[in-house]
Amino acid sequence: MMLLQIQQLTKYFGAELILSNIKLEIQTNDRIALVGRNGAGKSTLLKIIAGHLSYDSGQIVKPKDVTIDYLAQNTGLESKLSIWDEMLSVFAKVREMEKEIRQIELDLATVSESEAAKLLHEYDRLQVKFKEIGGYQYESDIRSVLHGLRFYEKDCSTLISTLSGGQKTRLALAKLLLTKPDLLILDEPTNHLDIETLSWLEQYLANYSGAVLIVSHDRYFLDKVVTQVYELSRTEIKKFHGNYSKYLDQKAELYEREMKQFEKQQEEVAKLQDFIQRNLARASTTKRAQSRRKQLDRMQLMDRPKGGEKSASFSFDIERQSGNDVLKVRDASIGYDHQALAQHIDFSIFRQDSIALVGPNGVGKSTLLKTIIKKIQLLAGNIDYGTNVSIGYYDQEQAELSSNKTVLQELWDHYPLKDEKEIRTVLGNFLFSGDDVLKIVSTLSGGEKARLALAILMLEKSNFLILDEPTNHLDLDSKEILENALVDYPGTILFVSHDRYFINRIATKVIELTPDGAVEYLGDYDYYVQKKAETLELAAMESTENDTKKQVESTKTSYQQDKEMKKLERQRKRRIEEIEEKMNDLEGKIEEQEQLLCLPEIFEDHEKVININDSIESLKDEVNELLEEWTELAELLDA
Repeated sequence: MMLLQIQQLTKYFGAELILSNIKLEIQTNDRIALVGRNGAGKSTLLKIIAGHLSYDSGQIVKPKDVTIDYLAQNTGLESKLSIWDEMLSVFAKVREMEKEIRQIELDLATVSESEAAKLLHEYDRLQVKFKEIGGYQYESDIRSVLHGLRFYEKDCSTLISTLSGGQKTRLALAKLLLTKPDLLILDEPTNHLDIETLSWLEQYLANYSGAVLIVSHDRYFLDKVVTQVYELSRTEIKKFHGNYSKYLDQKAELYEREMKQFEKQQEEVAKLQDFIQRNLARASTTKRAQSRRKQLDRMQLMDRPKGGEKSASFSFDIERQSGNDVLKVRDASIGYDHQALAQHIDFSIFRQDSIALVGPNGVGKSTLLKTIIKKIQLLAGNIDYGTNVSIGYYDQEQAELSSNKTVLQELWDHYPLKDEKEIRTVLGNFLFSGDDVLKIVSTLSGGEKARLALAILMLEKSNFLILDEPTNHLDLDSKEILENALVDYPGTILFVSHDRYFINRIATKVIELTPDGAVEYLGDYDYYVQKKAETLELAAMESTENDTKKQVESTKTSYQQDKEMKKLERQRKRRIEEIEEKMNDLEGKIEEQEQLLCLPEIFEDHEKVININDSIESLKDEVNELLEEWTELAELLDA
């Protein structure tokens, strides 16, 4: 089913053309990535599709009943309610229907038969509708989405107004996912998500019942989720089939093919022009030359294929090499105000290591980096630095880049001994050209601040780079340039990143930080995931083996018990048989004694009668004792 169709859409901001002749189609179950440089107009197009922005010309066709929801980047959920109550508000209609159903159930007990029939009909209708709209599972859906985005049962009563910006952003995403629109539009949904949450979101979106349109700079995420890519470049849009990696391959192949066609045509044009010039003036060949000219005039000349837009260009170098031992952390505790986030941290870093520091949000990754560079005091343990180690630090928040200086002044103040031409050249390599160098630092976008911070870092020439989320705010092209620069860097790197593709390209080791220490894995991100899975599998197998052992032991015990019980049962049955046989004998003796009492020679002898009666009583007592034992044994056998 067609959910949305855009035809020849154009958008201006003032006199500047942002989007031109945009064509885009979205159908049910489509998974679409919108890619392009920062400033290409991706967020603008998303806002137009969502109805938050107008457009100048063109057409957007959408069926009336199609629902669209949009999450802008870094949108935080603002509410005075608790987390649970805010999520419940998504299902207001469902809960209202639930109340109607409950009211009918109450009314059925008090109305007449004729009214009851009408109520039952309405009750059946509401029940069917209630099931269709997920009335029996909405609370389960809320728990599932909240859990996936790292909000647990204990968090549900927390007031949203008390949460951090990152938590509010995750909640805004949670609320949007619970609305389940036909078209879900997400602008940078991976911001503020740790790796585990990203994996959950990938799985959720892959199984989402509607269509998804995403802008993201996370290549790993796009490869997992999308099946189509629309590229925005130079105000125009182009469609590619497949995930992001396939899009890159197709784009390269398309450019190469178009360039060959262009060059071939240019050769043909050159030959025609040469022939015309050499033969037009000669009477014997002028007709042929005129024919070639007509052929040239009829030819539809191709434009030269447009290559990639200008990219940042930089590399990291070092002034002097460090010793082999760069950093040793021993039994360290890190945190704030004597409150430890993580403790018993042990690891070593050696020259030319490239180490990714991973772990869930809130475990203290950024805190550890700031502790290493001595911005935060170490709570316990030791951090030892190697010989000739010079640290260059990149802050994910670019907290220090908030001045009222121009971009040129900011960089020049860091390196006052360099001349203006050299500073401008560096800035040009980081895409600050012309009037861009006169922009005020505090007014820069996130991507521009990131590029300026990288320019400052590059000129430091430190031999140990500590990077906190260096790919945040960078577009995909800039990320690739940074990756290449770090791959070629001759020094040592310790970095925190949620970008799994970036970790795979850069990391030679992965250190997982937990509240109780650090675990080292000798490989990239995929190796780390594989080893984690193996560890969990081994733990599960060990648990299964323990359960099996217990089961075997339990089975052995049960067998022994069963064996003993059967033995006891056989003993009881034999005893019952013995008792029954003995009772028969005793009863026979009693009968014989009673018959003796009937004989004249006996009943006339008073002394003999007394002796026989005593014998009969003794025999009866014995029978009663045996009967009691028989009863107990019979009850035990029945049980």
